[in-house]
Amino acid sequence: MSLPPRAVIVHRATELSELIGHHGTRQQAGFFLAGRGRDLAELDARHQAQQDALATVSAAIPLDWRRTVAERNDLDRFVFGPEDIVIAVGQDGLVANVAKYLDSQPVIGINPEPGRNPGVLVPHEPAAIADLLAVRRIAARTMVAATTDDGQHLIALNEVYVGHRTHQSARYRLGAERQSSSGILVGTGTGSTGWCRSAWQERHSPLALPGPIDPALCWFVREAWPSPSTGTENTEGLLKAPDTLTITAESDLVVFGDGMESDTLTLSWGQRLEIGVAPIQLHLVV
Repeated sequence: MSLPPRAVIVHRATELSELIGHHGTRQQAGFFLAGRGRDLAELDARHQAQQDALATVSAAIPLDWRRTVAERNDLDRFVFGPEDIVIAVGQDGLVANVAKYLDSQPVIGINPEPGRNPGVLVPHEPAAIADLLAVRRIAARTMVAATTDDGQHLIALNEVYVGHRTHQSARYRLGAERQSSSGILVGTGTGSTGWCRSAWQERHSPLALPGPIDPALCWFVREAWPSPSTGTENTEGLLKAPDTLTITAESDLVVFGDGMESDTLTLSWGQRLEIGVAPIQLHLVV
């Protein structure tokens, strides 16, 4: 007998909750905000919007389904099952945070603040959840994978960053070219609306950025430094499976995805990193 679906509601702590947790009391949090020209009422409204969205989602889950709640900071310890349906209630970045822990489970993005969040990955209002649970149309979005020669592995939805842990120059070989730069970005079509797009726009790149479902990646070297020993010829491009970008460290480097610096791979001198299209995709409900 198969198990009924399990609805996994994913959210992150609101700014109000985090401030009260840090300062101990609501009064102290309000005092802290007032000293910086902000009003506690703004955070109250945003907190309430999320609570209302969570309540609406919870009420719409069929009674015969199992259900659980996962906070963003606990995702690296949460075990997702094959029958799970993930409901991400929050900002677009929350979907990116959860995507790398999934393996084809559908994700429904719920936007609790449509007037504030862009809604690229959380396009649905809370009231739509019942219909979305009943009829799930899936758009598979490409992800990016980074793998080191000693078996470390990382998957991201938007982009992977490779660079020095601090603001020092990163030194490495990109293919055959030795480079010194502020790091390398390798992004998906989903990520091409964010950090990669900034790099693309700043340099007036002629590259046609991939779309969210295109099985391709774009990559950019940030501020490559020309010198007698380092080149600047190989600084951007497109990458399709099964091709990969090969980076060989010539200084200590870190690799992280989707801006999550707390979850990094580390490379020391001589180690090799391969970056390419991930073998899994995000199954986003549209």
